[in-house]
Amino acid sequence: MTTAQDLAHSFEPQPTPLALLLLGREADPKSERGVDCPGDLPSPSDPDLVERARVAKEKLGDKVFVLGHHYQRDEVIQFADVTGDSFKLARDAAAKPEAEYIVFCGVHFMAESADILTGDDQKVVLPDLAAGCSMADMATAEQVAECWDVLTEAGIAEQVVPVSYMNSSADIKAFTGKHGGTICTSSNAKKALDWAFEQGEKVLFLPDQHLGRNTAVRDMGMSLDDCVVYNPHKPNGGLTAEELREAKMILWRGHCSVHGRFSLDSVNDVRERIPGVNVLVHPECKHEVVAAADFVGSTEYIIKTLEAAPAGSKWAIGTELNLVRRLANRFAAEDKEVVFLDKTVCFCSTMNRIDLPHLVWALESLADGKLVNRIQVDKETESFAKLALERMLALP
Repeated sequence: MTTAQDLAHSFEPQPTPLALLLLGREADPKSERGVDCPGDLPSPSDPDLVERARVAKEKLGDKVFVLGHHYQRDEVIQFADVTGDSFKLARDAAAKPEAEYIVFCGVHFMAESADILTGDDQKVVLPDLAAGCSMADMATAEQVAECWDVLTEAGIAEQVVPVSYMNSSADIKAFTGKHGGTICTSSNAKKALDWAFEQGEKVLFLPDQHLGRNTAVRDMGMSLDDCVVYNPHKPNGGLTAEELREAKMILWRGHCSVHGRFSLDSVNDVRERIPGVNVLVHPECKHEVVAAADFVGSTEYIIKTLEAAPAGSKWAIGTELNLVRRLANRFAAEDKEVVFLDKTVCFCSTMNRIDLPHLVWALESLADGKLVNRIQVDKETESFAKLALERMLALP
């Protein structure tokens, strides 16, 4: 017999799978977040951590290749064999077939890309499985499949070419490859969109709305009216069939939690505080921030711009704080002033999960013959994701 108490319980709101992940009560190895990191980590106060990392890496020799993303902590970067952005690092790993272990000091989607591009006998390791990307989490395979159904019902799916940012999961890259699309980075987004518009009349841009909008409007001469935002949390993406038919750019409602915090007020404030400052921002920033900046480009572009800058110049940088601090220290000797664009300190919290204790634990485990935290993409997903990546590599 059903009691009143049972009925009352049945009407209580139940936590969603995502809520359980955020609460740490569930784990999903395919998610960019909410995954436990097994193993006994060294204490972060251990004064011998640097020496332990050095010894373990030396013991592994040519068997290990350590990749360090620009946004990593200095304590981790010091052990990287190469540094760079996500795609450069994945290609660097692919160019090192003799390395049995690829230790990726970055986040989950980056390690997936490295696994896709490296050989079957190579093993990609992420020192902390909970090092994810909030932007990549904003587009799941199920949501994107539902979006494609909406586009099909609107009668425009055959006109749409998906273009997915590198900062996406392997599942999204595979969807893109399966539907005739390509991948892009922040430095080749225009080339990717030029190619896509040669294949079809419209683009579904995943998962960062800001990079898609900035590239379309700033670099390709489209108007803001040519862009609509598809919200996966609303029926039909919150858009009418007519709005979808009229749009050229269908932007996924995703963003970078770090770059999205910079505002027009940040730009105006730094110009008041530092007369003559050059504002240099990443294209993942909001459109009004990009429009107000002096220079816009990828992390590699930011570094090269500062390298070429004259002595005595002043720069406010709108990107992740670890990189900005590293650049400020590097160029201080050349009399170049480099400051963070926003007054509020903001690191990429998930990128910062890769710390020295996690790196030491991973390297020592590998040195002892124990494979830990392997990132492995299934073969079907890998084949379609690789197809999308190869289309990008073939861009002029």
